[in-house]
Amino acid sequence: MSAPRPSEKRKRLIILGSTGSIGTSALKVARDIPDRMEIVGLAAARSASDLAAQAIEFGVKHVALTDPAALPDLGSALPEDVRVHSGGQALVDLIRDVKADMVLIAIVGTAGLRPALTAIEAGCDLAIASKEILVMAGQIVMENARRRGVSVLPVDSEHNAIFQCLENRDPAEVSRLILTASGGPFRSWPNERIAAATLAEALKHPTWEMGRKITIDSATLFNKGLEMIEARWLFNVPMERVDVIVHPQSIIHSMVEFIDGSVLAQLSHSDMCFPIQYAVTWPQRVKNSLRPLDFAALKQLEFEAPRRADFPAIDLAVHAGTVGSTLPAVYNAANEVAVAAFIDGRLTFPGIWQTVARTMDAHRVDSGSEATLEAILEADAWAREKATSLLGSA
Repeated sequence: MSAPRPSEKRKRLIILGSTGSIGTSALKVARDIPDRMEIVGLAAARSASDLAAQAIEFGVKHVALTDPAALPDLGSALPEDVRVHSGGQALVDLIRDVKADMVLIAIVGTAGLRPALTAIEAGCDLAIASKEILVMAGQIVMENARRRGVSVLPVDSEHNAIFQCLENRDPAEVSRLILTASGGPFRSWPNERIAAATLAEALKHPTWEMGRKITIDSATLFNKGLEMIEARWLFNVPMERVDVIVHPQSIIHSMVEFIDGSVLAQLSHSDMCFPIQYAVTWPQRVKNSLRPLDFAALKQLEFEAPRRADFPAIDLAVHAGTVGSTLPAVYNAANEVAVAAFIDGRLTFPGIWQTVARTMDAHRVDSGSEATLEAILEADAWAREKATSLLGSA
């Protein structure tokens, strides 16, 4: 293996959520460009055998398993010189224990917030695939990153596309950020059929293979609502300049419309390895084995407006992102509770957004105040309790 040139630093990477779909894609990228990536830390929730296999393959000496019940399986599968962190502080301890250049956060839900802030304080760049971090605490995370002089690089295909189109341009030059959406499995379904949608139907995403929660979010378009709030903070634009267009082919991953009327778009096949690699190698582009586009074979690219009345998640997100403060945390937490209830068979498909709307309506927020981390976490806990109580009264 040839040594990287000085301008092509081999980045030391910690992957939180290494056994999930994003984490395994990141490891595919590491195999593809080994002269640019060194995996120095891995973390999972409970997939002990998969985590052990990854650590052995990549020679990783520091791992974390957040579920202590799975710890015996991990210990018996690892070499003795591998240090293991476990329990509620495992992710934070891993970041503090390992000298890394970048932390890739690919864990679902709010569990990535404290590790993200820890990584920033440690001077690590962040590669974020977990929307909830910036939805809940975008202002805090971005301000801390600016203060410490670290980069926050998006791994979601939509935000990574916008990042590539912007290339550090002044936000004042941006007319609209246009997030593309596949439309999910119910894009063309009539409203009355959507109301009776089953779990099995909601899990049939037309483009991506993802975990259950994010697949349900794609079916309700809550995924797109979360992305809108995330984009507002990542790219420092107000909510009214963040838009959504349905693009069933998922070839254009997002677009930026500038104030002169020009639109830039980023296109590629639907493969998470593309945005992950760019986050790691930015600002450079590196040759890889990924399949390029064959434009003649594409034939057509379609676009249509999202059905906001039938999928209220988008308008709820716009409201939450515009009000700001703790309301985005409530939006996110109530959705997590409602999705879990739908998966368990305790809630109908429309009940997901109905529960979120009722929880948001019950929340009192001072829209003129800047929410502290403590207030955000309190709002998150309150919303989970409120949403759960609403499920019991439904």
